[in-house]
Amino acid sequence: MSDMLTITREHVSGILTKDAAPAAFCGDGDTVIFETRDCYDDAVVSEGRPLGDKADPIENPATGPLYVEGAEPGDVLKVEVLDIRLRDWGVMRSSTMCGVFHEDFTERTARIFPIYDGEADEARRSGDAAGFKETGSAAGVKEAGSAAGRGSGIDDDRYCAAAGLGGAKQSAVSETAPAQYIKFDDKLTIPLDPMIGVIGTAPAGDGITTDTPESHGGNMDCHKIVKGSTLYLPVNAPGGLLSMGDLHALMGDGEVFICGLEIAGWVTVRVSVVKGEAAAMLPTPFLACRGRVMTIQSAETLDKAGDMAAKAMKEFVKKAIGKDNFEAGMLMSLLSDMAVCQVVDPLRTVRVEFPADVLETYGYRLP
Repeated sequence: MSDMLTITREHVSGILTKDAAPAAFCGDGDTVIFETRDCYDDAVVSEGRPLGDKADPIENPATGPLYVEGAEPGDVLKVEVLDIRLRDWGVMRSSTMCGVFHEDFTERTARIFPIYDGEADEARRSGDAAGFKETGSAAGVKEAGSAAGRGSGIDDDRYCAAAGLGGAKQSAVSETAPAQYIKFDDKLTIPLDPMIGVIGTAPAGDGITTDTPESHGGNMDCHKIVKGSTLYLPVNAPGGLLSMGDLHALMGDGEVFICGLEIAGWVTVRVSVVKGEAAAMLPTPFLACRGRVMTIQSAETLDKAGDMAAKAMKEFVKKAIGKDNFEAGMLMSLLSDMAVCQVVDPLRTVRVEFPADVLETYGYRLP
């Protein structure tokens, strides 16, 4: 075991750009922890104050950027998600302008959900959970713990130790993790599946704000970017300049309400540089998760994003297993699945999934 490089939540930005000064440097194959804020810049800490407590919050702040030694334009950055640790509460907020249901609301409303897990369950049920308390006389008005310090409402010692940030040395991947869930109401308990909403490298041209997905990655809101997944991103600038944030404790395909269960936390990743023919094969952004490989594409419309993702996957399958357009097209229609990642960002995002074991049957292995 050894101490790991950590990029703390003070190093955040609302834009991904090749002109950004690196927050940290690492070697090819190193393991790094990104400490993230939530998409509201940790400003919404009370259901009674849905607009938040900051005058000028950063929208979708992304932690970074990380400069990976040896990464040069034309390479691909391989990002293995080893662990995602969450703050002990998450928040959702309605919108009057965006999202499928925005016309249902004339003002913003927020709800804070405590995160339940293993040994904390009994304390939470008794109302003694650290970092989450009932406040005020109005029923249903809750407030998360102090917004000061290392993330609002966080038991710093417990979470820093879990993420390897404190004095105790930790391995990159925890041996076990308690099942985590929220109680939506007194009838419904929902298990969590933490994901990374914003993750990307510096774009090739002008900077792109962290609310927007594009070919560099960014705000893809793909709920398959989870612990155990591997994301391949383009290197457009020396070092790649990797940033990430906008964690969701849970989110369904589409993100139709406008948000997932927004949350801060710590992401542990291993970053490696892929070069040459192996890099040229990959239609980035490209994801491997739970036995599937996925192309992720964003465009002005879902139709266009879907076409782009399907065509990118078909070309990849052709090259990876040596098939022509006819055979690759048939395999795509038989075995691939198209899904909507999100419909709420400036560009819409669609992914196309294909079974990894088919590629392996023909001898292809991801780098």
